[in-house]
Amino acid sequence: MQTLQRLTVIGVGLIGSSFALKLKQLGLVDEVVGCGRNRVNLIRAIELGVIDRAESDPTLAVADADLVLLAVPLGSIAPIYRRIQPYLSRNAIVTDVGSAKASVISEIAGLLGECPANFVPGHPIAGRERSGVEAADSELYQQHRVILTPLTHTNTEAITRVSQLWQAVGAQVSMMTASYHDEVFAATSHLPHLLAFALVDMLNEHPELGNVFQYTAGGFRDFTRIASSDAAMWRDIAIQNHSAILKWLEAYQAELDKLAELLNKQDATELHQLFTAAKTARDAHIVNRAP
Repeated sequence: MQTLQRLTVIGVGLIGSSFALKLKQLGLVDEVVGCGRNRVNLIRAIELGVIDRAESDPTLAVADADLVLLAVPLGSIAPIYRRIQPYLSRNAIVTDVGSAKASVISEIAGLLGECPANFVPGHPIAGRERSGVEAADSELYQQHRVILTPLTHTNTEAITRVSQLWQAVGAQVSMMTASYHDEVFAATSHLPHLLAFALVDMLNEHPELGNVFQYTAGGFRDFTRIASSDAAMWRDIAIQNHSAILKWLEAYQAELDKLAELLNKQDATELHQLFTAAKTARDAHIVNRAP
């Protein structure tokens, strides 16, 4: 695989840092330029060997870059792309890590007239509760999926290049349309996060229970762990993918209504069938899934 002469990572947090660190370890990049607003974080990234040089101005950071990774919050991707576009090299490839795709593509097209052919929309399905460059892990992407959602006019060489780099850091690359991506992750990721936030918020607003959280055990902790996720990031995701999330939120509400009806009827048979069907599905698709 051809080595990148210069990789620019805009947003030197867990996702971007881990990608850069692994490529450096593999000898697949000569220089990594990190860009962000937090100077202390950038200095630490240099100390940790994640980046070689730091820039606070993205227009300077992308100069002569072969690949630009936009590892910033969803709402910042399109504005930053518009800002750096005039300063990109002619053959520079740009990719992102946003967890909603259709809105990002639409916003970039709206700001630039169309999505550039060298833009490869991406979404790595990996993360940790810890964030920031201190959490960088070169093995973060091992056996994790990365979804690419190229458009019909996306440069095939750019798609291949981005795909190869993700595979090099250990990821399994899948291709799908942006709309299908947003439906899938609204149902399997975005909705569960909203449910966890809502449950904790509901209990927090009922003082008649006292400090109910002192009585929580494994089930509650497992279900609500993701409610400790970054609030600003999930605010952006909820807004950016609101249509798909609402669709699945309504479907979940219908399931809750059905459950409430069964409880009201004290229908033990139907409750048992529902719980058994859910357990069987989860065991088949998650618990016993081949690695």
